[in-house]
Amino acid sequence: MNEQKNFFIAIALSAAILFGFYYFFPTTSQKPTPSQNEPQVTVPQQQASQAPQPLPHEEALKAAPRRLQIQSSSVKGSLNLEGALLDDLTLVKYRETVDPNSPEIVLLSPENTAHAYYARFGWVSQGGAISLPTEKTVWETNGLTLTPQTPVTLTWNNGQGLLFQQIISIDENYMFTIIQKVTNSGAAPVSLAPQGILVRRGEPKSSGFFILHEGPVGVFNGKLYDPSYDDIAKTGILQNPKSAGWFGLTDKYWLTALVPDPKAEVTSSYTRHGTAEDTLITALYQKDPLSLAPGHSIEVTDHFFAGAKVLRLLDGYEETLGINHFDLAVDFGWFYFLTKPIFYALEFLKGFLGNFGLAILALTVLIKLAFFPLANKSYESMGRMKTLQPQIEKVRERYADDRMKMNEKIMELYKKEKVNPMAGCLPMVIQIPVFFALYKVLFVSIEMRQAPFYGWIHDLSAPDPTTIFNLFGLIPWDPPSFLMIGAWPLIMGGTMFLQQKLSPPPADPTQAKMFLFMPIFFTYLLAQFPAGLVIYWAWNNALSIAQQWVIMKRSERKKAKHAKREAA
Repeated sequence: MNEQKNFFIAIALSAAILFGFYYFFPTTSQKPTPSQNEPQVTVPQQQASQAPQPLPHEEALKAAPRRLQIQSSSVKGSLNLEGALLDDLTLVKYRETVDPNSPEIVLLSPENTAHAYYARFGWVSQGGAISLPTEKTVWETNGLTLTPQTPVTLTWNNGQGLLFQQIISIDENYMFTIIQKVTNSGAAPVSLAPQGILVRRGEPKSSGFFILHEGPVGVFNGKLYDPSYDDIAKTGILQNPKSAGWFGLTDKYWLTALVPDPKAEVTSSYTRHGTAEDTLITALYQKDPLSLAPGHSIEVTDHFFAGAKVLRLLDGYEETLGINHFDLAVDFGWFYFLTKPIFYALEFLKGFLGNFGLAILALTVLIKLAFFPLANKSYESMGRMKTLQPQIEKVRERYADDRMKMNEKIMELYKKEKVNPMAGCLPMVIQIPVFFALYKVLFVSIEMRQAPFYGWIHDLSAPDPTTIFNLFGLIPWDPPSFLMIGAWPLIMGGTMFLQQKLSPPPADPTQAKMFLFMPIFFTYLLAQFPAGLVIYWAWNNALSIAQQWVIMKRSERKKAKHAKREAA
């Protein structure tokens, strides 16, 4: 058995582990399906095709001058008092590129912009006899600025004996709390159902292909529901289970989520109107109707998250607000049980070392130490395999015309020398799940976004920006993306080549040529992967080379001593 075969065996075993886990322990992710039995929730009346010509963001803000400012250490923006729309929010801690002067991330945008994205909370009633606040209702406010220290109260009187109030507060991060209160000073009882609506214009292109989910996401009955935009497009509406939970829309790093009272069952759905860039995606929920007697008030409390998917923050909201599995907004995938601990380990090490790149190097050392005994046995077996190569070659030459006899004699040789030909693939089998989990961490974690290393690596979550085809920037030419093979991928390829030299070579000439081609193939392949992942692979190879070299030298010395004793 040679290293070439071991590699493909490792790939096959890893695939078996991956799909076997998925089969026997299926993911909790489910997709809602259209239901005729669930009560339908009122949808916004505006159709995407009816929208006027979109305005730039700043002009749209000026077109709605009655605004209440929003300010915290994490966000800035405004609330449109016409409709009480949360429709203007910028994330001040994040920028579009690593350039510190690049624009800040704009998450929410007014309804008359090209990328409208907003939320609204209100009430619905049966029959339509009651005048209720709408998107055109102009609310009065008791303050001009919403901050973590200064909540605001919006008020509107319908002229029919009902006083509507919204007490809105925000924490230092991305969570809004909306307390809706209605006071009935009329002569007749009314029935009202609380409602929350999230609207987004345009269907953003996925940035993660098959490895990342972007679009509708939520948790109901403790299970993750993550239909795609295409799932909604098939029927125009998808009902979620009637259950307590949270749901919304997610991008790679950003999330907007409607979070009703965690203890209250809600009827919720996604709807889709329009096509192409004019698509209007709506996520909305409605609670069961509440009866409001004359002279009394009713009050409901809901939350709205709009911001970056910082894992510790999401876990914190799960503890403080009781939001079930809020961390599932981060798409850690099938290896959730491995990916999340790896993330927290990296964050812990980064706290000591001050850099996520150094944390990756330190984690690699810890993983190596954890599997040191197993890797030792593997490399010892590989060392003995290499010393056996001359004898194996003699057996192959002697029984070249009798393949069955040749394999029988080789197995006898393995048994006599106590060599396990399968042991060489164990380090690869161990490494591949960790590789995929680390890839997920680097790819989906907001904490890794634009995290710098040293030298030319300014973003560990992006590919190495250098390339050998312009001599790493010495030639003033920007090659096409498929020619972007940077310094770190070349270092990784070099370590892979050196590791091959320490492994038993394949006996078959064709396999030997394929074996030599593998470092070139992986260099090209990993050049398009996040730089942090390439650094991990290169450093892991370097540690493996050192470990393998020491073990093989020790094995050779033992064999030499044994030969001397036999000669004596």
